[in-house]
Amino acid sequence: MKRLFPLLLLALCLTGCRTAAPPLDYRALVRAADRLGVDIGPKDHHALYLEAAEWIGTPYRSGGQSRRGTDCSGFVRQVYKVAYDIDLPRSTDRQMDATRRVRRGKLREGDLVFFHGRKRRRVSHVGIYLKDGKFVHASTSRGVMVSRLSEDYWDEHWMRGGRVH
Repeated sequence: MKRLFPLLLLALCLTGCRTAAPPLDYRALVRAADRLGVDIGPKDHHALYLEAAEWIGTPYRSGGQSRRGTDCSGFVRQVYKVAYDIDLPRSTDRQMDATRRVRRGKLREGDLVFFHGRKRRRVSHVGIYLKDGKFVHASTSRGVMVSRLSEDYWDEHWMRGGRVH
C-alpha cells in the first residue's frame, strides 16, 4: 500500500499537468471583427483583436492609460501588455525607439505606426496596425477608433512603421 500511494499521487499530478489550448470564443471574435471593421482569420493574433475591440469608444485623455480615458501611447502600451505580454515604454518617442523600422508596404498585424505633427521632425502619434490598411489608435477628437492609413490626414502625416523587438 505504501508503494501504491506515491504512484497514484504521481499519476494524479501528471493528468493534472496536461495542457490544452483555450477554447475559442467565436462570439467574442465576431463582435471584435464588427467593432474593428476587419475580418479576423484563424491565423490572426486573436488576443490583439479582442483587446483592441474592448477599447473602441474609450475617450481621449492626455496622460491617461485606462478605459476611462487614454492617450495614444497609453492605449498602445495597455493593448500590448494584454495581447503580447510586452511592457512598452510610456511615451510615443520611446515606443518608436523600441521598434525596428518597417516600410509601409511590409506592415504586419501588431506593428506600430507612427505619425508626425505639423513640424514633421518629431513623432506625435502612434497606433497599432491591424490589417488591410487599417490601424487602431486613440484620436484626440474621437477617442479610440479604427482609421485607414490611406486617409488623407494619415497619409500626409505618416512617419514610419515599427516592429517591436
